[in-house]
Amino acid sequence: MSFKSFTDYLLLEKNYSVLTVNAYQNDLEGFLEFVKSEYETAHIKKVNYAQVRSWIVQLVENGLSNRSINRKVSALNTYYKFLLKIGTIETNPLAKHKALKTSKKIQVPFSEKEVTMALDDFNFENDFEGIRDKLVIELFYSTGIRRIELVDLKLTSVNLDNKTLKVLGKRNKERIVPLLESVLQTLKKYLIARNELECITDKNHLFLTKKGVKIYETLVYRIINEYFSLASTKVKKSPHILRHSFATHLLNQGADLNAVKELLGHSSLAATQVYTHNSIAELKKVHVNTHPRSKK
Repeated sequence: MSFKSFTDYLLLEKNYSVLTVNAYQNDLEGFLEFVKSEYETAHIKKVNYAQVRSWIVQLVENGLSNRSINRKVSALNTYYKFLLKIGTIETNPLAKHKALKTSKKIQVPFSEKEVTMALDDFNFENDFEGIRDKLVIELFYSTGIRRIELVDLKLTSVNLDNKTLKVLGKRNKERIVPLLESVLQTLKKYLIARNELECITDKNHLFLTKKGVKIYETLVYRIINEYFSLASTKVKKSPHILRHSFATHLLNQGADLNAVKELLGHSSLAATQVYTHNSIAELKKVHVNTHPRSKK
């Protein structure tokens, strides 16, 4: 069974990323395999809700988290909504489905001291990889960029004259983020080191491996994990935690929530508000330490 018309719809009309579309297709193919083996049908269109529930039960028994199961069911629901839209089916078997309950993940940001240690207290090698790694960390922390956004940056994304970076976010939404002077200095050093690579296969993308090909997401994760393992004892050390730290530290310093929303590339304010719990804690600290009646 082909999902090409559906994936084309996600890519071209909904502007979903290739990564997201691939994940949706994998989830649909996984469900199709289930109904083939359990119900001997090769048509997702003819499936009823009881069969979907059986699939969910199997996923639970296989040890998948509720969050992962909800994501898979969401992919299936999006497919059924598409079939409804083009008139292939008359009812969506998932129309009344309620998502499984999930516990909210508390993202613990790095402290300002930990970021300072990672960037200033450890010596980066003065070679291509050392300069690149420092720039990766500085960009995450100074712009709040996502990992895939950093990986996909082009040389043309950088405007040295205007001191800005053009970022292509979710659903191909572009945003312009300012670059700090310190980051610009590292960026200029990196561009020189990049040009001196013996072999450059990828001439378009900003971040490369030492072999001259486009940097990849797992390498970016390793860079953050490696340097922050020296500076932090936190369990999770990832690009997303650094993005979270960027937002939290800005809000702690009094940044406007709407401004942080624009910098992060969020489509709604609600998405940005998840970063405010640490800021509220900071406000409480200031309040109790400075209010005239706090000691009474």
